[in-house]
Amino acid sequence: YKHHGSSFDAQHVTTTWTRMGKAGAMGRERTNFFIKEKRALQELVQHTERLVPRFDARGIANICYGMAKLRFEPESATMRLLGAEAIPRLSEFEAQGLANTVWAFATFGTPVPQLFEAIARESEQHIGSF
Repeated sequence: YKHHGSSFDAQHVTTTWTRMGKAGAMGRERTNFFIKEKRALQELVQHTERLVPRFDARGIANICYGMAKLRFEPESATMRLLGAEAIPRLSEFEAQGLANTVWAFATFGTPVPQLFEAIARESEQHIGSF
């Protein structure tokens, strides 16, 4: 991200969070590496915030999940921004995306009651897919 991040579009940002989350899930050593690079992560968070309206449902779910797997908790405002963008798009989410999103928000303890209520309603439509 340090070298090319300013040119990242929504897909690049989504992929970056997803891959970092997978790497972070592979062990504490890798997670610690990313946490030490906090400045670079903050730049990625700011870039993510600017692109929020451009993410599709899967992108939002993957970003939230990647952050949680990485154990990198952004400011609550970032999570609330992602949550607010997710609510009107929940009908586009697959069951796995709904589960990953709610897990990420619960992991961080970010209170977004409107999101949880909307996911609960939407989950009824996917009950056979979980």
